[in-house]
Amino acid sequence: MEVVPVENDESKNFKTLFSFYSSYLWNRVVGLLPTSASSFLGKISYLCRQAASARFRGHRECLPLPLASDSLDSYMVLKKPSRVYDVLEDILKHTLFNLHNIQKNLQFWQSRAEGSNARKMYFMIFERGPRAFIHGSVKLIRVCVAEGSSMQHLCHSAASHISERIKVLSCLRSELAIFLAQIYVEVDRFGEELVTDPETSLPALLATINGLFSNLEASIGLLHATCQRDAPIEGGYSGLLKFEKLLGVSQEGSQWTDCEVGDAINLIYRNIHKLDSYLSDLVAKHRKPRKITLHWVRYTCGAVGLSICSFWVLQHSSLMGSPDIDNWIREARDSTVSFFKDHVEQPLRSIRDELFDTFRKRHKGVMEPEEVQLTSNSLRRMLLTFGEQTKGQKFPENASDQELLEIVMERYEKELAHPIQNLLNGELARALLIQVQKLKLDIETAMLELDQILKANEINFAILAALPAFFLSLILLMVVRAWFKQDTRAEGRGRMARLQRRLLIVEVEKRIMQYQTYVDQNREKDAQCMFGLVLYSLDRLYRAVERHAKATGEWQCLRQDIIDLGKPGLQTTYKLLVTSRMERIYDCLLPAFKRH
Repeated sequence: MEVVPVENDESKNFKTLFSFYSSYLWNRVVGLLPTSASSFLGKISYLCRQAASARFRGHRECLPLPLASDSLDSYMVLKKPSRVYDVLEDILKHTLFNLHNIQKNLQFWQSRAEGSNARKMYFMIFERGPRAFIHGSVKLIRVCVAEGSSMQHLCHSAASHISERIKVLSCLRSELAIFLAQIYVEVDRFGEELVTDPETSLPALLATINGLFSNLEASIGLLHATCQRDAPIEGGYSGLLKFEKLLGVSQEGSQWTDCEVGDAINLIYRNIHKLDSYLSDLVAKHRKPRKITLHWVRYTCGAVGLSICSFWVLQHSSLMGSPDIDNWIREARDSTVSFFKDHVEQPLRSIRDELFDTFRKRHKGVMEPEEVQLTSNSLRRMLLTFGEQTKGQKFPENASDQELLEIVMERYEKELAHPIQNLLNGELARALLIQVQKLKLDIETAMLELDQILKANEINFAILAALPAFFLSLILLMVVRAWFKQDTRAEGRGRMARLQRRLLIVEVEKRIMQYQTYVDQNREKDAQCMFGLVLYSLDRLYRAVERHAKATGEWQCLRQDIIDLGKPGLQTTYKLLVTSRMERIYDCLLPAFKRH
């Protein structure tokens, strides 16, 4: 009865020792790997993100503000509205960039969430880098030894890892989309007043924007607290987002001085910078793994294989005193030259010489016109002589060959009545020889005509001989062209890029309909979020079609249609008509098989 407790104690001691030593080894290995908290690497990562942000924002114009053309012309003249428009455009650009960054990472995690459990486990172990591989393997062995259900635990861990990132990024996208929609609606509301009455509208607009930043701060602060409480991550979260507030000025019912307007605009720019920095750090903690991290296993295998090959090459190189590589290079060069001469150069030379020799002989001709004329003259004399001797009269020089041949055939028919007698004593033999001469003339005439046809088609035969090389060059050119135009993004030129642009229109159409559904259900916050996502999709479509529409001369009309789709005051039915027209009319959005 005392055996069981002894065995239980030994099992517990073994598990305790195993856990202690595995934790010790893991901490030592992790200490050798570079940490993500390194200040130097952190600065480099921040600079790279800033450079990517600058490239995205400065690459092309973003979705324009919802202003009339006369307002755009006026702000070029007025100084204060000009600065306000600039800061509004910068708010849009930075918000759209952050939305784009969040959307890319969110789509990655959503695709991983849709995968099978095996795919999720593979991602957790093999697609998060060598450090995560070691950590996951150690954790898997620990759970397997302690509980015996390691696979189920790993599946749960993978699902939790992915869902936590989807939750955070979805909330961030929602808050930023609401902020974008509110900014866009306010600009649409104040647009005309900024030109007609800038002294009154400027303070109200800047105060409204300040209030929108405060609302965004509260929403993100709530998300920050939820993330810290429910899903703590390695390295922790950065501090709370704190925007600066407008202080010391009357925000309503009074006119602001130029200094107060400048201070308010500078404050907005500082808030934009704070928002960029905060979102950059927060998204970086939930971002998708980099390409080199996702494929680190194959890159590692490739590096190991390359190292082994390099070591093997070094052993057989002259650096180690071995002439093997020099001999192999010499043999390979000789074999290549011999193969080229035997299988490429000599056959081509033979074909060329044979073709040119055939053309030279053909130019001389199988049958010359002089030979045919000689045969024709001989037949003419034979016919005249036979006719004169048979009829006993002299024929004129202009007598036709047909008349003379009729005489020959009449005498031939008479002679055939007694063929043996007339063959020896009559004119049967002469009539036969004349017919042979006529047959010879017909054959020579046909050969002369055939020779003339062949001479006239020498260039066609030469082209036919060059067709294989032409088709080979054409296929090679198409392959090279496809290689250089393999960009499948919506901004590209290929068939897949054209499909991506059409899918953007479908996305805009679906979100417009979803926005109207939320409006009908009085779900104001969801409607604002969906309208912000509509603006984000329109911005992507705007950037994707700009270059192509300018090339086809459709840009002015297409640009106005995209701006109309973003106007808050237009009816949903009209917007759906616009999207339908865009899919049917504009060349840069048509399917590849329907293009002119």
